[in-house]
Amino acid sequence: MSDLLQNAEVLRLLEMSKDGLLFAIWETLYVTIVSTFFAYVIGLPLGVITVVGEPGGVLPLPRPVMAVLNFVINILRSVPFLILMVVVIPLSRLVVGTSIGTVATIVPLIVAASPFVARLVEASLREVDGGVVEAAQSMGCSPFQIITKVILPESRPSLISGFTTAFITILSYGAMAGAIGGGGLGSMALNLGYQRRMKIILWVSVVVLVILVQIFQSVGTRAAVRLDKRVRRKDRKQQANTKKAEKSGLQ
Repeated sequence: MSDLLQNAEVLRLLEMSKDGLLFAIWETLYVTIVSTFFAYVIGLPLGVITVVGEPGGVLPLPRPVMAVLNFVINILRSVPFLILMVVVIPLSRLVVGTSIGTVATIVPLIVAASPFVARLVEASLREVDGGVVEAAQSMGCSPFQIITKVILPESRPSLISGFTTAFITILSYGAMAGAIGGGGLGSMALNLGYQRRMKIILWVSVVVLVILVQIFQSVGTRAAVRLDKRVRRKDRKQQANTKKAEKSGLQ
């Protein structure tokens, strides 16, 4: 036991577990939550527009506008995140006053995640039954009412699944930001665990990231399942069949 405690890596890890490790977890969650929020502030409307603004949609927009919008989304989606972080450095310096550190990584995360969120939202909205939208149109609902009271509510389970995917993706992007001076668990794993060859710190950082991903994935999946009408109908049908079987057995 004494030999273990004398190990420099273990002592360093124990020292960091008091402030550094917990602070790194806090930095990672802070950056992920803030970036996800602003990514959805930008990406959710973009995703809605790509669906409702197309020809035949509930709010058709001019073709040139839709073409430019899809082109910009596709361009930003195709740039690797590490390269995008370097390209967006001047924007980070303009917005937050610095290009290094935890706060500076929020800007490239938002730029990278917004088009990704837009495509997730688009995919979710396209799952909505067209018959429901047509029924709302035949009842005289305005495009805004159809979007807010029909399309978005009907796609909630898929939107929540997409939100979970986006959150986890941004979490992984934030870990990658440690390569250019970002903070959090990614910085700890790269700067202390890899570059200084403190393998225990490296593996602890990785394990914590995996645990965080598992927690958020489980919560998101459970929320999506609870809101899914198809699952609830199936459960009610199974309960009804069970009650019928019990009654027939008693008779």
